[in-house]
Amino acid sequence: MKRSVPFLVDAVLVIVFCAIGRRSHDEAVLAGMLRTVWPFGVGLLLGWVIAAAVAARRAGGDAARRAGGDAAQRFDARAVWPTGVIVWLSTLIGGMLLRVVSGQGTALSFIIVAATALAVFLLGWRAAAKALP
Repeated sequence: MKRSVPFLVDAVLVIVFCAIGRRSHDEAVLAGMLRTVWPFGVGLLLGWVIAAAVAARRAGGDAARRAGGDAAQRFDARAVWPTGVIVWLSTLIGGMLLRVVSGQGTALSFIIVAATALAVFLLGWRAAAKALP
């Protein structure tokens, strides 16, 4: 259960980001939420897969396991670098690309706002968690 908490925090924050966006544009928050969330949700999942793969690669794969280190145990989902940055960029870029493919808007101002808000959310909680004892 403890290992799933960081993913759940990320997922809730992506949903909050989408809800804030819908509300700020006077759109029904619940009515179209799935349409707004799914591109960023897929990007988030992709980010987690990439971050786990990077952690496994950095751990040295089989050599690390023989030396007593398991890549899954060495993966720090709460780390700002590289996990948080990978998750943030994948959520942002994947979300924007999927919005384009699905015919949703990706104005430059939206990309800038999304990049900033997602960075504050996805990197911010990790930085705060590391700073607190």
